[in-house]
Amino acid sequence: MSMRHHPLSFGLKLALLACAPAVAAQDADQSKPTQLGQITVTAQSRSQEMQEVPIPLQIVTAKQVDTLAATDLSKMSLFVPGLVVYGDQPTQPGYQLRGISTSDFGVGTESAVGVYIDGVYAARSGGALLAFNDIARIEVLKGPQGTLFGRNAAAGAISIVTNEPSDTFEGKARLRFGNYGRRYGDALLNLPLNDDMALRVSVLDNQSRGWIEDAASGRHYGKDDDWGSRIAWRWNLTDTTRVLLSWDHERLKQPAKPAIGLIPLSTDTNERPPFPPDPSTYLNPLHAPLYNDTVGGIETRRFDGGTLNIDHAFAWGSLTSITAWRHFNTENRGDYDGTNHIVSYLDTANLERNTSWYQEFKLAGNNDLADWVAGVSWYDERARQTSETNIFTDSLDTLAQNVMGAGTPLTDISNALASFGLPYTLLGDPWHEAIDNTGRFKAYAAYGDVIWHLSDRLNLTTGLRYTRDQKDFSWYNRPRSAPEFDATVAELQQAGILALLPPEAQFALAAFGQNIIFNDGSGAPVGGTVRRGDSWTDFSPRAVLDYKFTPDVMGYVSVARGYKAGGYNSVQIGSRFAPEKVVNVEAGLKTVFPEQHLLLNGSVYAYRYDNKQSLTLDPNSAGSGVPRYLVSSTDQQAKGVELEAQWQPVDAFRWNANAAWIDATYRDATAASGADLSGQATGEPYLSFATSIAYTWRNVAGGALEFDLSHAYRGKSRCNRDSQLQGECQISPNFDTGAAQQRTDARLDWSSAGDHWGVALYVNNLFDKRYVTGVSNISASVFGTPYASITPPRMWGVELRAKF
Repeated sequence: MSMRHHPLSFGLKLALLACAPAVAAQDADQSKPTQLGQITVTAQSRSQEMQEVPIPLQIVTAKQVDTLAATDLSKMSLFVPGLVVYGDQPTQPGYQLRGISTSDFGVGTESAVGVYIDGVYAARSGGALLAFNDIARIEVLKGPQGTLFGRNAAAGAISIVTNEPSDTFEGKARLRFGNYGRRYGDALLNLPLNDDMALRVSVLDNQSRGWIEDAASGRHYGKDDDWGSRIAWRWNLTDTTRVLLSWDHERLKQPAKPAIGLIPLSTDTNERPPFPPDPSTYLNPLHAPLYNDTVGGIETRRFDGGTLNIDHAFAWGSLTSITAWRHFNTENRGDYDGTNHIVSYLDTANLERNTSWYQEFKLAGNNDLADWVAGVSWYDERARQTSETNIFTDSLDTLAQNVMGAGTPLTDISNALASFGLPYTLLGDPWHEAIDNTGRFKAYAAYGDVIWHLSDRLNLTTGLRYTRDQKDFSWYNRPRSAPEFDATVAELQQAGILALLPPEAQFALAAFGQNIIFNDGSGAPVGGTVRRGDSWTDFSPRAVLDYKFTPDVMGYVSVARGYKAGGYNSVQIGSRFAPEKVVNVEAGLKTVFPEQHLLLNGSVYAYRYDNKQSLTLDPNSAGSGVPRYLVSSTDQQAKGVELEAQWQPVDAFRWNANAAWIDATYRDATAASGADLSGQATGEPYLSFATSIAYTWRNVAGGALEFDLSHAYRGKSRCNRDSQLQGECQISPNFDTGAAQQRTDARLDWSSAGDHWGVALYVNNLFDKRYVTGVSNISASVFGTPYASITPPRMWGVELRAKF
């Protein structure tokens, strides 16, 4: 049977859903557990119950977010098996779903996992991981979603849905205090302005002093400094027309990601690390001191976005218009050598400025024959990026010694001048190189999706999206900037001293008169602009057949195609890579057993992924300067199984579990190092799962006491011939890299009758499990300074809240 719905009813459904826990608390009868899976979602661009949607999806509710005290999706992605969100750099996050990710942070490419906030695509990494602010739920859709969501949902889509203004007055506030100086607060006010208007305002402030301290400077890293606000205004213009206008603002300012050096060094900052580095001597980063000395190291973001949603109901269906504007500025400047020694100093910075517009018109309707949706969209983006590399002339000497075999010319010259009492030195001078990028990107799309009701039990869904991408991109390689060094060389020449130096010294100074990192030898013309323009078109279809064996048991099979636009590597002049394409075949079962109060869902799938783009370290570039990360394209394939279970035998007890198993391998791939990876594992673990239990005691101190315990597991990385170079698998006997990860969270929460007051104790990472998440070798082949990243320690806190 078709599901008839009115577009204005969606906000009412959400309001009823939000009230469900309170209703259950007052009327805890045995019928309550049978309502498992009855959550309204918009995964197919329609309002449907979760169990009616023939797509593998996991719903993260606002209550789950609160239970885990998560402030953004990266803080809880381990509890969504198959999903990985790398959020240690919130201005450059990475998303991975079913083993598919895009690791390039530049403006020339986009993620294979589409992130959508209230139906609007969050383009670019800088605006794709914002703090949670008044969200209703998160829908994680697994597998290609190109037909309904667009060109950059080849691996799947993450749809974040916020709360709309309601006709009921509401106010609430929450404070959290915890270890490492945690101070978090948020507040919400929902105001019905009249019979047709309502306003909803929310704010949040997230602060902490950081969980790791620099052993030399005392500066704290891993800290939070994030402030955000959201304003939403709803106007029921007529009985059939609704206007929804929202504005989001965020300001983030914190230290850059800590880089923990692996080489044991003395406190003499002029000591050069041994070269090449010996993995048998590496420090264990879980216990090693932190030494980061980036000049001006910081990570900042300012984000602003506005969305206008207008929908109108006709007798036959509805028309929806979505207009959105987004703008953000980011800066990410961090340490890339893991030491505080000037002779191996290396920092890089990524600065972005981005503005985008989005417009979509969507028609939807239903009858006894079909549910249908059709639309067109337009997207326009202007992006600017600067990729900087900063060293000191002392670092140049180390590079000359380790890579060029030329000794330490600047040190030798400076020492010789000092021995003659001449007041000149070529050391301690900053050296700066950068590439500027501009991008103008446009995308046009038209799509249609129809659920054909072949019978009361059998549905056939057919969908198709046409997409055209147009991209213009440019690179400008700046001449290197070293004014202090150049001034000293000029003074030596004017004084006639330069001509008296040995020929090899004069040759070295001449060599340092040009770019060393982004140099002509790497194919990067200096002082000139290189431009490229490309366009791609794609058809992304899907077909789904679903059958209701009983009112509570539904099976489905599907074939879907996904597409991700081609693009460019921001630091590889003139580079271009073709679009990514994926074909996914899936079969699943969605069931509810009311008498057992049990929900069981499962799916099996297989996909073939062509031209997957990955950012990998190129060791061959070290001969001309600092190694760089270049985009490589590979063909991959995978097969997998996903399971979900929910059990609520009584109102007071709940158990949830999700599991994912995947076998992901390369079909055809050659690493930047030259290693043949064909037939080898991509690195994705076989198994990941998450489970949680909750129990509620009623009538405790006039309210309800709930205990929640959540546990997540992600298996050991599956290594290949290139894993060690990329720092993803075991490289040293002194610590594990790519090990299986586990995390257990606990919460004890008391709420008063009616949930007007509440207090909670929570612990994230209860057993203080710590892991090395990766090793960077970007400076290892030049300065001998690999460094590592690690997970945070146990966090605990107290939460106080009020609602009126």
